[in-house]
Amino acid sequence: MAKVAFIGLGVMGYPMAGHLKARGGYDVTVYNRTAAKAEQWAAAFGGRTAATPAEAARGQDFVFACVGNDDDLRSVTIGENGAFETIASGAIFIDNTTASAEVARELYAAARAKGAHFIDAPVSGGQAGAENGVLTVMCGGDAEAFEKAKPVIESYARMVGLMGSAGAGQLTKMINQICIAGLVQGLAEGIHFGKKAGLDIEKVIEVISKGAAGSWQMENRYKTMNAGEYDFGFAVDWMRKDLDIILAEARRNGAKLPVTALVDQFYGDVQALGGNRWDTSSLLARLEK
Repeated sequence: MAKVAFIGLGVMGYPMAGHLKARGGYDVTVYNRTAAKAEQWAAAFGGRTAATPAEAARGQDFVFACVGNDDDLRSVTIGENGAFETIASGAIFIDNTTASAEVARELYAAARAKGAHFIDAPVSGGQAGAENGVLTVMCGGDAEAFEKAKPVIESYARMVGLMGSAGAGQLTKMINQICIAGLVQGLAEGIHFGKKAGLDIEKVIEVISKGAAGSWQMENRYKTMNAGEYDFGFAVDWMRKDLDIILAEARRNGAKLPVTALVDQFYGDVQALGGNRWDTSSLLARLEK
């Protein structure tokens, strides 16, 4: 049985590491910046804890990470006491952080210099998807390493795909977020328009969700949006971090993203309303303020 480490036990990483242990049956060692969270996880799932990323990675076949951003990722990999200090030749580092394609390529090169492999593997599905083990995982890296890692990743996923070379997973996640931004804004405007028109939103969505306008966002968020409740998913602060990465990449590759840039500004308005931790469906709140 493969030995696995997991670095970063936030709202996503905690259940993902749990599935590696409980569903996958792997021997799991965890590291978290707040040690008490790692101890809590170990008590719940029966794994081990490590004091540093380097200690967690030592002797492991697979090392996973799910942290906050590019800087956090560099810190736990190539920083002092980072995982790359001890990662074994032939080991595979799987990064579930939503980060830039640039850092993915940088860490791919750093891992290869150590004789190890690096797969950028951002996820979609949110906290509920992580808790239920049904995430979608978009990967970038070498095909041989991906094929070895795929059965392990499937412990917490329902869809795992190799999208191309290093950085392709992150670029695919960017497309995912571009599409979500436009969908949520359209849904927010539709609900807002329906209310102003005096329509029964429940009846409206029951009908149009079965047609061409239907989407995951519509099916899963319209009720809470209609009720003015925004504590059910991916936070606005996190979405703005992702959109910042996307818009920076677009400036590099020349892509034109006018709607994405506009929705990013709208999320800034939501933050100004105090909605930093509201979920992304809170775009409706700025229309109703």
